Amino acid sequence: MRIGFGYDVHKLVKGRPLILGGVKIEYDWGLLGHSDADVLVHAIMDALLGAAGLGDIGKHFPDHDEQFKNISSLILLDKVGELLQNEGYIVNNIDATIVAQKPKLAHYIPQMERNIAEILHIEKNRVNIKATTTEGLGFVGTGEGMASFAVATILATSH
Repeated sequence: MRIGFGYDVHKLVKGRPLILGGVKIEYDWGLLGHSDADVLVHAIMDALLGAAGLGDIGKHFPDHDEQFKNISSLILLDKVGELLQNEGYIVNNIDATIVAQKPKLAHYIPQMERNIAEILHIEKNRVNIKATTTEGLGFVGTGEGMASFAVATILATSH
């Protein structure tokens, strides 16, 4: 078994959709980034890549590459899943936390978990997503941005 950790941050801006876990969230602000800026999926991808010793998302999907402009992070997650499979790994589980002052996310979390599990071809109970606030502190608390943390375990299928 191998373990990886991921972290990501994106700035909140007007005029962009808010996408978390592949779900469009009803909110007046969205996350700024080269892709859809899905801070949750980015943290998960980094955790998975880290567990396999394959670098990070910037190495595989650089933000200066136009083919990734506004792309769904679920498409990128699918590519990470393929990379893991090609390296002889399967995803065991994912545990992630979204850090956001607003909006409330509990209603959306089951769909986020389903999306991620489906893309990675694992059971939904192997994906756990939580959301928390910072009690008004820091850049998250003031509504300037969102962050996400993720831990993933993977298993070798060969070696």
